Amino acid sequence: MGNKVKSIGLIGLGMVAGVAASFQFSAIAQKVSGSPLPLEELRQLSDVFGLIKTDYVESVDDKKLLTEAISGMVSSLDPHSVYLDKKAFREMRETVAGKFVGIGVEVGLEDGYIKVVSPIEDTPAFKAGIKAGDVITRIDGTLIKGMSLDESVKKMRGEPRSKVSVTISRKDEDKPLIFNIVREEIRVQSVKARIIEPGYAWVRISQFQEPTVDDMAKKITALYHQDPNIKGLVLDLRNDPGGVVPGAIGVSAAFLPKDSVIVSTNGQLLASKETFYGRQEFYAPRAKTDPLAKLPAALKDVPMVVLVNAGSASASEIVAGALQDYKRATIMGQQTFGKGSVQTLRQLTADTAVKLTTARYYTPKNRAIQARGIMPDLLVDETAEGDGLNRLRVREADLQKHLGNDKDPEGEITKRDPLEEEQAIAVLAKKAKPVEFGSKDDFQLAQALNHFKGLPVKLSKADAKPANDVGETKPDTPPNTQPK
Repeated sequence: MGNKVKSIGLIGLGMVAGVAASFQFSAIAQKVSGSPLPLEELRQLSDVFGLIKTDYVESVDDKKLLTEAISGMVSSLDPHSVYLDKKAFREMRETVAGKFVGIGVEVGLEDGYIKVVSPIEDTPAFKAGIKAGDVITRIDGTLIKGMSLDESVKKMRGEPRSKVSVTISRKDEDKPLIFNIVREEIRVQSVKARIIEPGYAWVRISQFQEPTVDDMAKKITALYHQDPNIKGLVLDLRNDPGGVVPGAIGVSAAFLPKDSVIVSTNGQLLASKETFYGRQEFYAPRAKTDPLAKLPAALKDVPMVVLVNAGSASASEIVAGALQDYKRATIMGQQTFGKGSVQTLRQLTADTAVKLTTARYYTPKNRAIQARGIMPDLLVDETAEGDGLNRLRVREADLQKHLGNDKDPEGEITKRDPLEEEQAIAVLAKKAKPVEFGSKDDFQLAQALNHFKGLPVKLSKADAKPANDVGETKPDTPPNTQPK
């Protein structure tokens, strides 16, 4: 099978979602060199297979046994290497393309139930009348209290034109509401943007998908038409789990000088030793025109703040690291997740693949992000009262079998006691309210605006070294837009 393996490409995988292939690596499978196959161990594998077939209490399908053996072999390497069966492979491709088949709601977990954050405009859920704040209690009659968010989402997804029944609990309604909805293909917008107050723009990227660079360019251009005198731009990457690497390169290139180095990779394969620049060939190779070509010239010089937190991973760390290395933006928030490895998708059959970690990636100044993350220039808590649940989130260094940081092993995030974490999370979860990014109550966004305006920024209570003994600091000087 080895010579038939196809390389799909370079993946900057986020901590939560599988994402799309990007740059094309060699289509030739790499052959094992230097040592013969371990025949004794292969015989043992064959013997165990035979024992299960003859001695196990029930009959086991051959295909299932072999598939599970492949899956176990790959997953034993690191947290991001995985075997993708037909369903997982299809879902990954949907996520990459920024589309899926479902009802069209953005959801979150609250008190064991699924709460609708927002129905996506012009989708079946939106047309059926599902509203923000609705609580989903049953899907196809199945009670979902206590079910994981991923499992609940999978129940709402399905085949095009298939039907699903969603039971809703709505405030001010005496009885549950039942919606019978026909699933359709949903296209997800990963970029939101608006003028939050005169002279200041907010651009949020929730995940890096294939359409992200084009969507961001269109939305930023629209912002400048709305307000040609933008004095500060906030790029919000909080809770962005990553996605396709070309998306990260294109977003970085929009704000940096032409042809800047954005990210480099290094691994065993010759094809994994790459440097990627802010050029169309790296962020939009199949596009007929450069999506960044018509961006306002002022975008290269507008003062910037990039907001990050423990949920910012992979491709979002590439962007934050590049803008920080060039001193193009002030990075604000909390230390990022630390997912600095590259996954390559090797297709096995038409419907299955292996996603294999093949390299680490590095910022323009050759900093390795793996297991360390990006440290903000200004540490700012999630709320005025503290960093809440954000400080207790699992990071890359907490994951079993994670890759180490080859540039700075001592700089890895310290692992925490899992039992202690669970207890602290349980206590905080009862009191903490989820932050709506971009709202008037968004504390970190307010601090970004203070930074632009020359007002004091309230630093993290845990990490701040206050200049005036009040936990505040004056903003830095305007960022230098030229690489050093």
